Amino acid sequence: MTAYVIAHLRDPEELHPEVLEYMERIQPTMEPFSGRFVVHGGAVDVREGRWPGSVIMLEFPSGQNARDWYESAAYQAILPLRADHLEGEVIIVEGVGPGHDASAKAAELRR
Repeated sequence: MTAYVIAHLRDPEELHPEVLEYMERIQPTMEPFSGRFVVHGGAVDVREGRWPGSVIMLEFPSGQNARDWYESAAYQAILPLRADHLEGEVIIVEGVGPGHDASAKAAELRR
């Protein structure tokens, strides 16, 4: 099942040069795990609540691929370049399959 790595990163007043280095080096860490960018800091149109910052979303073929990428030596080597300079949250979440029905999920949760 497709999985996503979603980061909600607070925008700093000034972007540290190490964050740019991280951006330059991340793509090769994802390729062995078939990861790709789906969203990379595009404009956020907030409709409810507050959303201070940027959204980054990566797609992987499975949750295991996403976890293996995040825990890989290659990614762990560059992670401090971002994490030391940007606040935020990063999660891994699995998507839904074809034909997902929200009403069926609601019925399941009612049980």
